[in-house]
Amino acid sequence: MRVFLVILFSTLNCALTFGQFKNILLDSVANKDGRYPIEPAIAINFKTPDNVLVAAFPDHLYSTLDGGLTWKKSKSRSAFGVWDNPVLISDFSGNFFYLHHSDPTGKNWASDDILDRIVIKKSKDGGATWDGGTSIGYNPPKDQFQHSAITDRKGNIGVSWTEVDKYGSTEEGCESRILFSKSSGGSKWSKPIVISKPGDCRDDDDTVKGAVPAVAGDGKLFIAWSYDGVIYIDRSFDGGTTWLTNDIAITEQVGGWNFSVPGIKKANGLPTLMCDNSKGRFNGALYLLWAEESVANDTDIYFMRSLNFGDNWTQPMRINDDEPGSHQFMPAMTVDHVSGHIYTVYYDRREHEDDQTDVYLAYSIDNGATFKNVKISDKPFIPSADVPFGNKISIAAHNGIIMPVWTRMDNGKTSIWTSIIKHEDLVGYKPEPKTGKKKKK
Repeated sequence: MRVFLVILFSTLNCALTFGQFKNILLDSVANKDGRYPIEPAIAINFKTPDNVLVAAFPDHLYSTLDGGLTWKKSKSRSAFGVWDNPVLISDFSGNFFYLHHSDPTGKNWASDDILDRIVIKKSKDGGATWDGGTSIGYNPPKDQFQHSAITDRKGNIGVSWTEVDKYGSTEEGCESRILFSKSSGGSKWSKPIVISKPGDCRDDDDTVKGAVPAVAGDGKLFIAWSYDGVIYIDRSFDGGTTWLTNDIAITEQVGGWNFSVPGIKKANGLPTLMCDNSKGRFNGALYLLWAEESVANDTDIYFMRSLNFGDNWTQPMRINDDEPGSHQFMPAMTVDHVSGHIYTVYYDRREHEDDQTDVYLAYSIDNGATFKNVKISDKPFIPSADVPFGNKISIAAHNGIIMPVWTRMDNGKTSIWTSIIKHEDLVGYKPEPKTGKKKKK
């Protein structure tokens, strides 16, 4: 597969600098179809950490070889078409894997072929070039979507996603299910297996969705997802060949995963699951993060931890430290596998009475016992529900360097931003004096 170089730019000329954490503009340009970038994903090369990749809908890739000082923008192509939900992972040999939805005819929702498979592409040279790609899940007329992926230290890759008989259908008997497939290097994939009980096809709270995998250092696999106001987990101790007969219901998700906030049609409370693979005493711990609307017009971010492979969990802990009454939504999480520190990123409206939205980072240096909140965006933005915004942001961390990536909207146009944050700068962070109006509680 060819990757077309479009632009080289320096973050020194594309950053807002009035805040403590420099905000770096990656892209604000629409493609030929008039679509502005949304739904960013990020991955750090574990072998060469200065090499970082970002992907965004509809078909954009951004790469750096110098830790984010300069970036190259390129366009992704695939024989299966490129659609939304970009996912990036890196293995420990320095390979990148880029997953996305399919659009084989290029007509997206005007064609019944959209979402007919999950596409996986591999780069062996830091994102400069990509292979032609493989695919999993092709099972027409069923649709495949909302995938996530993980890789272990041996180079094994696991992908989990939702299959629906017919996306968006309200017909009785139309079902959704969580599938899993694995590969030893990304070229050949196992036959997908079903690991969940069925849901409906509406793409709503009663659809099984948000399957996110995590892997322990010894190869144990875990997958969490949301369904009908509950977050479930399944696990495999033999590399993904066999799974539990009965899924484990681990926590109630009040209001379900599908909720909206003013200016955002689908704010997405789907879970994120990580396994601590650092060398500390919490090696093998599972960390779960999600959002929910437990009270009307008040969405929050919650966290839980398990130390025994998902059998038992701590009580849900609200990690945004503001007073109740404002919106926090669309969280993402990562674990620095060198330090074991946990980092989360999410949108936050605690400082505003209207729809102005900031980006916050909450981090834990005690394995999830406590979290500290830090605002990382330089200035707020106001989204519009009439403009596509996507339903995901992302964050990556390695050896004390944290790189969140997010979408903002200005005058109805979206753009993709990142920040290069050192852990010691977070620890020494002092909030700036508030100049805006405090939201009334």
